[in-house]
Amino acid sequence: MERVHRSVLLQEVVDGLTIKPTDTVVDGTLGAAGHAQAIAKLLSKDGMLIGLDVSTRALQCGRERLAGARAHVELCEGNFRELPVILARLGIKTVDKVLLDLGWSSDQLEGSGRGFSFLRDEPLVMTLAEQVGEETLTARRIVNEWSPEQIATILDGYGDERFAYRIAFAIAKSRETKPIETTTELVDVIKQAVPRWYQHRKTHPATKTFQALRIAVNDEIEALRDVLSALPEVLAEDGRVAVISFHSIEDRIVKRTFREWQQGGCGEVITKKPITPRDEELLANPRARSAKLRIFKKYGNTNTHQGA
Repeated sequence: MERVHRSVLLQEVVDGLTIKPTDTVVDGTLGAAGHAQAIAKLLSKDGMLIGLDVSTRALQCGRERLAGARAHVELCEGNFRELPVILARLGIKTVDKVLLDLGWSSDQLEGSGRGFSFLRDEPLVMTLAEQVGEETLTARRIVNEWSPEQIATILDGYGDERFAYRIAFAIAKSRETKPIETTTELVDVIKQAVPRWYQHRKTHPATKTFQALRIAVNDEIEALRDVLSALPEVLAEDGRVAVISFHSIEDRIVKRTFREWQQGGCGEVITKKPITPRDEELLANPRARSAKLRIFKKYGNTNTHQGA
């Protein structure tokens, strides 16, 4: 039975972006194209939808789901950190709305065969790169080649893992016997490293380690910083950007960046507090529980909003 993908905070995103029929809208994380499809319905033949994704599979899905769109649709292979380059290639200087959904779909986590989920026995790859060569950074390389101090740093910094050092040094000890090749092998090491009570909580003991490895492998935090630094230039006057984050590291970066833009006179933060899923959505999609939506609006004339 095919899994039904549910786009998180779908109506809240559509409402928050206040899309006009002639807007040029960027969906920087196309995925299963749920948000893109809802956006496309609001665009006329004079509007434009640009979808980005590093996955050719996601782009093909997007082409199928957006085939009947009235607006002009451009689907481009690439990471959202490359947005200025992609727009230049399309001959576009500014866009009206930008959406970044920083979450991962169930298909990516559980159907890729690349070790994103600790619930499946798969090779430790964890990269979205289409081609994986000897030089490609993978989770396997991190756990088998990086120093325990380096591993502990990413587990702490990207996963907020309280037992980061215990897990990192357990990994280093385990690989002395044989390389850690699969998700199951890594989960076993983690379980042996943490206290027994930590293994019987609601959250799986490997959750934060896998999150941290995935972020490190795909350079997610720096990619987010790159696209945020580019947005003030590519966003048109009165344009809006909406970002859905799923963990505290991402949310802190988005919150801080939006606040700095506002203090600098670039525009205003529309969401004084992040928008979170309603109870109905959580019942239908428990994965949405950690989602936070923040929205920023760029001023129409930034000069008139600068401090005196």
